[in-house]
Amino acid sequence: MDNETLTIIDNRTNQTYTIPIYKGTVRAMDLRQIKTNPADFGLMTYDPAFMNTASCQSAITYLDGDAGILRYRGYPIEDLAEKCTFLEVAYLLLNGLLPTSHELELWNCEVMRHTMTHENVKKFMDGFHHDAHPMGVLISTVAALSTFYPDSRNINDPKCRRKQILRLVGKMPTLAAYAYRHRLGLPYVYPDPDLCYTKNYMNMLWKRTEPKYAANPVLARALEVLFILHADHEQNCSTSAMRAVGSSNADPFVTTAAAIAALSGPLHGGANEEVLRMLDGIGSKDKIPEFIEHVKKGERKLMGFGHRVYKNYDPRARIIKQVAEEVFEVTGRNPKIDIALELERIALSDDYFIKRKLYPNVDFYSGIIYQAMGFTPDQFTVLFGIPRTVGWLAQWQEMLQDPDKKIARPRQIYTGSELREFVPITLREHELMASVQV
Repeated sequence: MDNETLTIIDNRTNQTYTIPIYKGTVRAMDLRQIKTNPADFGLMTYDPAFMNTASCQSAITYLDGDAGILRYRGYPIEDLAEKCTFLEVAYLLLNGLLPTSHELELWNCEVMRHTMTHENVKKFMDGFHHDAHPMGVLISTVAALSTFYPDSRNINDPKCRRKQILRLVGKMPTLAAYAYRHRLGLPYVYPDPDLCYTKNYMNMLWKRTEPKYAANPVLARALEVLFILHADHEQNCSTSAMRAVGSSNADPFVTTAAAIAALSGPLHGGANEEVLRMLDGIGSKDKIPEFIEHVKKGERKLMGFGHRVYKNYDPRARIIKQVAEEVFEVTGRNPKIDIALELERIALSDDYFIKRKLYPNVDFYSGIIYQAMGFTPDQFTVLFGIPRTVGWLAQWQEMLQDPDKKIARPRQIYTGSELREFVPITLREHELMASVQV
């Protein structure tokens, strides 16, 4: 449209500029023409933490935080969580379309065929101390896979890329399970390709001496839904790290390791563990009003509420609440859920939280379910990383095929000293001694 432009008047020079509006954005490079003189570098944008900057174009995930909408490739997350398996959603994210029954069967076989790891990977993992955090082990081991698969550097070959994607999607649950069992001093359990993706993971985690581990179907389905909900979430911290590192043409293993590192932070993947600590600190429902008052005074934090993007109820949290009840039918009721439900009820009826648009996010309930299923808190972020690997790889693949792709290189505003005259060390020491004597 002819009127899809922005007129800027530079009050420093009284010069007028017409900037095109592109899909609701202004290209930052279009601002470089705004200068005070020919030697001027030109205008830049300053946006710490990318609060209002689109770093890429993507056709993978649609997120409307104000309306509480999340879609993968156009499909509502509610429909996918109800009707699909995780690998079906993984196929959708990576290929853009839901698979036919034949395509899904082939895809499942291909992924499960790549669940095995080189035997030396186990030796590598044995080198970690027994109490090494599983996320640290996962970061290191995924990066080490780069040395096992040197062909992964050929990122411009679509067939080679697909092979690495299969390797990462297939091996991530295996590595996660090995990290868990290493910490407990238990022998590693090999993948069972006859099982589905989630049941195979549960088998590798919890099999002991029984000839065949049989995962509870309700818990396996709950894990499937949780994996679907965590598969992708637009340009979050770890996905941005995946794209930034991948923009240097690094191989997908070290690039994924960088994304896992970003996920390991408590402000990203570790938030659900913080929710459990908060609920433990509250202790009982009768202490919630007192806790709420502390939150309002800034003395405590309400973990699991609010989100950088969502200014409405996180749609994933609604689904998880329903899944929680199904899980508790099998495991028994986790007493923390009653505290959480009452905390949600009180918070959502309080003007303080309503005005600030603070609603429960996915982390508010996920940790409670994981704990009820038998996962320890140090595994929560690992459980996040397994499905998110699919989203990272979909974003990585899209980035490589983007005609606008360039190596990530943000600008900065320099706040340091102006030109300084170099002073030899003898004079510096002399001046220092003189100042001390004074």
